[in-house]
Amino acid sequence: MAVETPVRLTVEEYLAWEETNFEKHEYIDGEVRCMAGAKAPHNRIMMNIAVSIGRQLDDSDCFLLSSEMRVQAAETRFVYPDLSAVCGEEEFARENEMELLNPVLVIEVTSPSTMDIDRVEKTDLYFDVPSIQAYLIIDQHRVCAQLSIRADAGWQTTSFEDLDDVVPLEVLNCKLPLTQVYRGIQFEAPPD
Repeated sequence: MAVETPVRLTVEEYLAWEETNFEKHEYIDGEVRCMAGAKAPHNRIMMNIAVSIGRQLDDSDCFLLSSEMRVQAAETRFVYPDLSAVCGEEEFARENEMELLNPVLVIEVTSPSTMDIDRVEKTDLYFDVPSIQAYLIIDQHRVCAQLSIRADAGWQTTSFEDLDDVVPLEVLNCKLPLTQVYRGIQFEAPPD
């Protein structure tokens, strides 16, 4: 969950500052955004996804990384996806192993304050990262998963909006049932 702040720093200033901070901050072309804490449903959905996918990766060279792993999407763009996946060896921008360069999948769970950022700004940002083969956006307020996959003709996006749907994560050779994603989540009843 991102909160806008008026801070502007150079890349070097941001990286040095971020190492000394207890809070996480994303950095897009000089602008710094504080990452606010997430509510229980957001965290539960993230953990449900991690458990579901993680079980399927036991005999794989692919693995998940939490929202603590910063992804360097470009020279002046650093973000914290809710989850990211790597297949094979991780590649980092620096020796401190804090800026991941080669995720194959990134996952964002939307919050009211990040909906537009996740669906527009981060989509464009992630689509420009050569290693990323799939971007999954999960809505925390209703059953909805949007999967974008890199294809020869560009990105192809499919939406899954039924609790019985299963999201195919071919980049990891696994599947993500929405029943597992939303396990334990109670949605507000729509107004009459």
